[in-house]
Amino acid sequence: REFQQPVTVAEVAASIGTGLAKSALAGKVDGRVVDLSHRIDADAQLAIVTDKSPEGLEVLRHSTAHLLAYAVKELFPEAQVTIGPVIENGFFYDFSYKRPFTPEDLAAIEARMTELARKDEPVQRRVLPRDEAVAYFKSLGELYKAEIIASIPANEDVSLYREGAFDDLCRGPHVPSTGKLKHFKLMKVAGAYWRGDHRNEMLQRIYGTAWATKDELQQYLQMLEEAEKRDHRRLGRELDLFHLD
Repeated sequence: REFQQPVTVAEVAASIGTGLAKSALAGKVDGRVVDLSHRIDADAQLAIVTDKSPEGLEVLRHSTAHLLAYAVKELFPEAQVTIGPVIENGFFYDFSYKRPFTPEDLAAIEARMTELARKDEPVQRRVLPRDEAVAYFKSLGELYKAEIIASIPANEDVSLYREGAFDDLCRGPHVPSTGKLKHFKLMKVAGAYWRGDHRNEMLQRIYGTAWATKDELQQYLQMLEEAEKRDHRRLGRELDLFHLD
């Protein structure tokens, strides 16, 4: 396709068809996954990323981790956000908070995530100089984020993503709006030391999973349930095969 002026990935998708524009989550420009808002100003190879591609599923999970942090900050404003990467079959996000999160907290957080997703709020990217970004997160009381940014070389810019009133540090890419995030489940809470060092503060790590469709989510949860039924530690107790003293 040829264009007379620079175009965004979203505009190229729309030029191909309304169906593709609606299902698009990101783009892949010369092998690099980028936001739909990414502007193409020179000849390039482009693929439109949807939830049917591996890259699309990773974008969904990464964006759901940010949605989790957004929900936590809404419900627990004193919590500080740290990191939230994609992992196999899902994601996690670490938080600094004055007490451990409870199962009731987890249910409330997931419910708030669903509410925020239904709002279909735009996810917008902006770029700040490193030192300005450090000062910005310090002003928010997000000292862990400020520490992470301070480790970036001084001459580099950093990208932030905003959804609603929540700003997060991230390279991206992300889905264009929270409405794209529909099929997720929070799984458990565990402890994790900041930067993996036992000398540092113990953080609250919330694990979750996210999928492209409701069926895929249900199949994954059912698989976990079946695996739990066959866990040798559980069966050993129930069948009186062994005792732990």
